[in-house]
Amino acid sequence: MWQPDPGWHALPGGGGASTVGVWRTVLDGQPVVVKRIAAPVPGDPAELSNARHFAYWRRAADVLAVGTAVETPGLRSPLLGAVEEDEDGITITQEWVEDAANSGLFCAHALGRFAGAHLAAAPWLARNQLRDRLARVERHGGWQTLARTTVADVADHLWTRREEILAAVDALVQVPQHGDAVPANLLGRSGDDVVAIDWATLGTGPVGADLGYFALSAREELEPLVDAYLLGLPDGLATRDEVTLGARVTAVYTVLNRAEWALARAARGDGALAGKFRHPAVAPHLRALQRQFTHIEALVKG
Repeated sequence: MWQPDPGWHALPGGGGASTVGVWRTVLDGQPVVVKRIAAPVPGDPAELSNARHFAYWRRAADVLAVGTAVETPGLRSPLLGAVEEDEDGITITQEWVEDAANSGLFCAHALGRFAGAHLAAAPWLARNQLRDRLARVERHGGWQTLARTTVADVADHLWTRREEILAAVDALVQVPQHGDAVPANLLGRSGDDVVAIDWATLGTGPVGADLGYFALSAREELEPLVDAYLLGLPDGLATRDEVTLGARVTAVYTVLNRAEWALARAARGDGALAGKFRHPAVAPHLRALQRQFTHIEALVKG
């Protein structure tokens, strides 16, 4: 049975349900990251074996093995890496990426350039990521906990109209999408490119979607990020309104999903739900939700 070396340094986070762990170590004088992902077993969710689903278990290894994102503009993967597979899973070894303290505007510009990249066709590129995330929420009953808060009416309106709104972003041009474009994954820098990590959700999605996901964690507001994204986007690929729609829908539905998740977990304990809004596991999600009120209002009125 595979086991990490006792001398490896465990790192926090690391990805989805298939991730066993992530460690930092040094091999032949080269700082590297080792990530272990487990193969699905009977009883695991079917989505882990669905090559088009964002949760597909082995996509990170396939991206590295094929070199899909080594030379893409704007965002690219680290250059050095290795994939070792056994009957229980896959071990990925990749060069350590130093934090270059990239600004939000630099990352947004890089995301725009990446949206104009060409990805070689592959059966494991993710599709319909936001739609699949909402389908997962729907299987658990929708935004039931948000219905007990002051945003109940707004949440009900957006939940009821989700198919209409998803259809509008599905109609946008579909572009390469990192899928987990948060600042912690857009770490490095090589010239004008961001060296990004964690490519486990690579695929295609509506123009602006990666930007909307990034905006939830960025210091900058969405509008200047859209400006920077458009400067990187190839001419004629999409308009400002189209980019804003893709970003806004992704940001709003993602932040509502996260708030529902945090509140639902807190609601299992004793006491009134309103008394848990300041809990450290809940408050950051509610602050992020408040930050998106302008964009929530725009979707409601739209």
